[in-house]
Amino acid sequence: MGKKLSTIIVDDEALARKGLAVRLQSHDDIDIVMECSNGREAIEAVRAYQPDLMFLDIQMPGLDGFEVMQALLEQDLTLPVVVFVTAFDQYALKAFDVHAQDYLMKPADEERLAQTLDRVRSNLSSSEHAVHIEKLVKLVSDVTGHDSQDIINDLANNNPVTVSHFSDVLAIKDGGEVSRVPVKEILWIDAAGDYMCVHTNSETHILRKTMKQLEESLDPRLFIRSHRSTIVNKNYVDKFCSQLNGEYYLVMTNGKELKVSRSYKEKVKQSITS
Repeated sequence: MGKKLSTIIVDDEALARKGLAVRLQSHDDIDIVMECSNGREAIEAVRAYQPDLMFLDIQMPGLDGFEVMQALLEQDLTLPVVVFVTAFDQYALKAFDVHAQDYLMKPADEERLAQTLDRVRSNLSSSEHAVHIEKLVKLVSDVTGHDSQDIINDLANNNPVTVSHFSDVLAIKDGGEVSRVPVKEILWIDAAGDYMCVHTNSETHILRKTMKQLEESLDPRLFIRSHRSTIVNKNYVDKFCSQLNGEYYLVMTNGKELKVSRSYKEKVKQSITS
């Protein structure tokens, strides 16, 4: 038998912890070093044991599973392979989006659990583990809105990774009125002299603000700079196109074509395809 995999189980329900622990006992290479009832215990267990593997419940009081992952990276702790476990299947897509090694529904099916452990063993015995760590860094980037490379640099320099909060509404003053425009309804923003034109499907709002100020106030998980004078909401990008003359442009869901400058081309392409 090869190396035992030190494992922690994190779940606020005692019966769920016990049930998973019992199923894992049939796998000789799994060594359960701690069972945690909440996110803070999980963080301390990772700090103390540096486990190879963590089964992590998503929905818990206090810190949920995604917040636990964020905290582990912020504190620069040694990261285990992560398998999310939950009774709520609506979290499945999000779990995969944040690059979990795998995803299990409660109660864990023995055959499905065996498949998951095979993936974990493969991950830990190959270069895939380094890829897994990179994907966890991408998770923090998704959660905090920071650039992945910035986070890697912060961690390397022992700088804290801070959480950024972005407003769901953009307040736009027009004379004596203030319009509250839901950020998720903004298709794109472009500059017109000293003003910004904020485009939604139904209307265009005029805002006196600089492009830099707007870019800093909008969530970079949704909004990307495509040109010196344009910011687009990638949720409304239908196509990324090139022309024979080497120029690039975006086609929005309403049919509007927006030019992509060469300096932003690669970042835009990466953002809308990731």
